[in-house]
Amino acid sequence: MLEDSKEELQNNVGGEENSETTDANTVSEKTTEITSEGAAKKETSEEINKDEKEILDEIEETNAEDAEDNDNQQRHEIPLLDYHAMSMENLVGELQRLVKNEKVQAIKKHIDGIKYEFDLKFQEFLEHKKEEFIANGGNEIDFRYNSVTKRQFNEVYSDYREKKDAYYKNLESNLKTNLEKRLQIIEDLKGLVNVEEDINTTYKNFKDLQENWRNAGPIPRTDYNNVWRTYHHHIEIFYDFLHLNRELRDLDFKHNLEEKLKLIVRANALANEPDLNKAFRELQTLHKIWKEDIGPVGKDHREQIWEEFSNATKVLHQRRQDYYKDLDKVYEVNLEKKNDIISKIKDIAENTSSNHKELQKQIKEIEALREEFFKAGKVPQKFNEETWATFKEAVKTFNKSKNAFYKNLKKEQQDNLDKKRALLEIALATKDSEDWDVATKEMKRIQGEWKTIGHVPRKYSDKIWNEFKGACNHYFDRLHALKNQSSKEELVNLEHKTACLNKLKEFQLSGDRSKDVADIKEFINEWKKYGHVPFKKKNINNKFNTILDAIFRKLDISKQESELLKYGDKIQKLSASDNENAIYKERLFIKRKIDESKNEIRQLENNLQFFSNASEENPLVKNVLKNINSQKDSLNTWKAKLKKLNILENSINKEEEDTSGEEE
Repeated sequence: MLEDSKEELQNNVGGEENSETTDANTVSEKTTEITSEGAAKKETSEEINKDEKEILDEIEETNAEDAEDNDNQQRHEIPLLDYHAMSMENLVGELQRLVKNEKVQAIKKHIDGIKYEFDLKFQEFLEHKKEEFIANGGNEIDFRYNSVTKRQFNEVYSDYREKKDAYYKNLESNLKTNLEKRLQIIEDLKGLVNVEEDINTTYKNFKDLQENWRNAGPIPRTDYNNVWRTYHHHIEIFYDFLHLNRELRDLDFKHNLEEKLKLIVRANALANEPDLNKAFRELQTLHKIWKEDIGPVGKDHREQIWEEFSNATKVLHQRRQDYYKDLDKVYEVNLEKKNDIISKIKDIAENTSSNHKELQKQIKEIEALREEFFKAGKVPQKFNEETWATFKEAVKTFNKSKNAFYKNLKKEQQDNLDKKRALLEIALATKDSEDWDVATKEMKRIQGEWKTIGHVPRKYSDKIWNEFKGACNHYFDRLHALKNQSSKEELVNLEHKTACLNKLKEFQLSGDRSKDVADIKEFINEWKKYGHVPFKKKNINNKFNTILDAIFRKLDISKQESELLKYGDKIQKLSASDNENAIYKERLFIKRKIDESKNEIRQLENNLQFFSNASEENPLVKNVLKNINSQKDSLNTWKAKLKKLNILENSINKEEEDTSGEEE
């Protein structure tokens, strides 16, 4: 019998209130009809317009949910917030609050809304991080991102699902039992019309079955409407059967009519309820009472009272329609706002700055526009996905331009880092030099060049600057300490050099060129031996060189030869010092001088082309030619010095090889 009732449930999918009764002979034919009081002649399926049917379906579905568990009604009291305007962190916080404080069966719509918005925002956030990763040189396949916020969301959402599954698993058993009870009551109700007994006894059994039905408990929402339709179908069949005892039937009809008229009054009053959500929830309750708690009325009143109740429902439905139309207008305004925001983002994306400071301002502007976009409110459903996709694409375009800029900036900063590392190497190699004149010029040069180089990656900035500054400070501290300590020595050196200069002034050539050159070398060696003099007296070195040049001219010694004679003393010092670093720095210095001479000659020869039609007697041409010849002489001198240095280095290397061979 229960299986028959289940099959009957599958067939009962039509209107709620359809009843047309005649006499007892028609009772058996009605068992396959879908009937419900208040919508005579199949009014619910044929005459109710589409909008009204939708609202009735919505009410039935909501009541089915509430009937499954009374606590489920609490969902109406939990506000649905504007989750679209919330940040990911705030969404996680709201999710935690709901799962912790509210009944799990009452928050499904809230949780679904939160999850939808969180997934959208996290996907956008993840795409942004991936673009940054790729822009910084990473491979897309290697991209991984560990989000604390996402992990927290997953943990809370998993907790919600566990609670929900446990709740419905526990509920399922009770719902199934209650469904079996109700199906049995329907079977018993069907059997009343075939029992031959006193009508009063049958009526009493009928009332008992009604009471048992009221106390049978909740059933699965998926079966709710069909079970109730089947139940009411057989209730009406019983009342048709009961026409044999009109007094009992009419008494019930009268009571039911009075109760339904009260519901109509309450339904009409809802038109004045200012809180539309509250009014609609109350309407759902009235439909539930109409359907579940009150039986049918007399045939003469059925169509009329259902129409009155239906009209009250239509009024509220129209209020909802108007409300949603107004809401659609708000959504349209929100859409305009969001499209305007998207246009601003696109404009910035198309004009991304190539200046770090300005780009930082644009990044802040984009972030502010993103916040404004999320706070702008909902848009019409049909534009939701399109608007979101356009917004994401605009932000993505800006991020690509921004990342490309910083990728290039990173390359530029890496180049700057390489340049500064090269200067640091020179500073470290020079900081302990005792060739004060050369080293001081070199230190000042690299300090000036350092200032012209741009930024380096932040993580290296402080470290390389501190190392460079430390090397420079080390050298200049040594220089200043030496100056402070050697002030007295410089005065002594000045006395010696003054005496040496006076002796050179009195020097007379003997006529023996070899002897005279040897004597001059002695003067040079003695001069070099005395070292530095006070800075203000450095002119004494020029006086010494001037007298030497005059003597060299008398001996018919060229300028280059004289320079090499002077350089011979330095070569001897380098040889005696056995200092590879000193030789290396001297080589760098000479090579730089050679390059400078070559560049100067090249520039002068280019300048000479401007005077292609001028005579060589032209003063300007003469001056250029003179400078070219001077630079060529200087170039030859530096090359000769480099040759001497090479000879010295080869000699030292050979000695080391010979020494190494002897040890073996």
